[in-house]
Amino acid sequence: MKKVKISMVNQILIAVILGIIFAFVLPNVSVHLKIIGDIFLKLMQMSIPLLVLGQIIQAVGSIKPDELSSLGIKTIITFLSSSLLAAAFGVIIGVLFKPGIGIQLTKATGKVIKFKSISLNDTVLNFFTSNIFASLTKGTIIQIIVFAIFFGIGLSRFMVKRPQSKLLSLIIDFNDVVIQLVTCVMFFAPIGIFALIASTISNLGIKIIIPLIKYLLSYGFATFAYLLIWIAVISLFLKVNPIKLITNMSEMSIMALATTSSAITLPIEMKEAKNSLGLKDRITNLVLPLGMSLNSNGSAMHMAITVITIAQLYNINFSFDKILYLIIMSTFVSLANAVVPGAGLVSLAIIVPQMSLPIESIAIFAGVEWFVGMLRTILNVNSDVYSALIVGKSVNAIDYEVFNK
Repeated sequence: MKKVKISMVNQILIAVILGIIFAFVLPNVSVHLKIIGDIFLKLMQMSIPLLVLGQIIQAVGSIKPDELSSLGIKTIITFLSSSLLAAAFGVIIGVLFKPGIGIQLTKATGKVIKFKSISLNDTVLNFFTSNIFASLTKGTIIQIIVFAIFFGIGLSRFMVKRPQSKLLSLIIDFNDVVIQLVTCVMFFAPIGIFALIASTISNLGIKIIIPLIKYLLSYGFATFAYLLIWIAVISLFLKVNPIKLITNMSEMSIMALATTSSAITLPIEMKEAKNSLGLKDRITNLVLPLGMSLNSNGSAMHMAITVITIAQLYNINFSFDKILYLIIMSTFVSLANAVVPGAGLVSLAIIVPQMSLPIESIAIFAGVEWFVGMLRTILNVNSDVYSALIVGKSVNAIDYEVFNK
């Protein structure tokens, strides 16, 4: 008899449903399960600084210096701009739609969250570290990311001078080990999520479902509105039919929605970019693989709108400098969006503590991770292609005969 394998997303979904049922059937027992969920969260957090450091060093260090020429600079500027705008758009939708309004976790849990305001100058200064080991110890992610970018640039230049060096291969192997560690921890995710959901629902009741539905609708609206903006911009810039643009990208879009994986979608994405959109090989082969690591519009938007929702749940108002910090953090953390099961939860575990919010709040969003994953992936994948089209147009590397056939 063939053994049925249940995917991690489905396991988490089942855990959420069982956690809700358990909370209503045995509320007195559910309250005491929180420690199990907290252990899971600590296990997930312990490898995050190394995960972020290694992933970004590998992504930047793998770029050859000659690729950081005019074409490379255009690509990176396009990536950075689109991800920053996606994060900002997520914040705007979160502020306008207010998905977290309607329940205040500060009152329900009896906890008061202290929120310290920082100046814009301090915000910028805090991007940089004088001691990377201190940053790793404290888990100051933004400083780790900035250091990793500089280290990656240095590594890229070093590998040109010392091509026989095994340093890059060593870092890649190290990253594989860290991802295996995260994967092992995520093996216990259903148990941890079950415990967190059961304890949360037993404290808050079914009313927590209302902001969760509002959050999902808000994020869905934000994703498709941003895709429409992208389509309008590309159609005007390339002077092409927007319907034709959508049709030519239909296969990769469906694959992104179905698999919720940018890595699985990449081969189809590259094939369709060449055969349906008319992108030349030198653009497709450089921009799209790079985009999978360095251009995650969906992830940046997901983190931004989720943090805003959590802040609303805890009745916290972010100042302008804190919102700016959130936008930049969401963009930078999206660079470390590792291809591991439950990557959305891992990303939230990185950014939520950095915004002075309780990490246990991410458990609330586990039940909709599959739907969020669909939205996140289609925006990640399609924005990579839109970015490639912008770069391709700027260097006259689009075959319009292929596009319009």
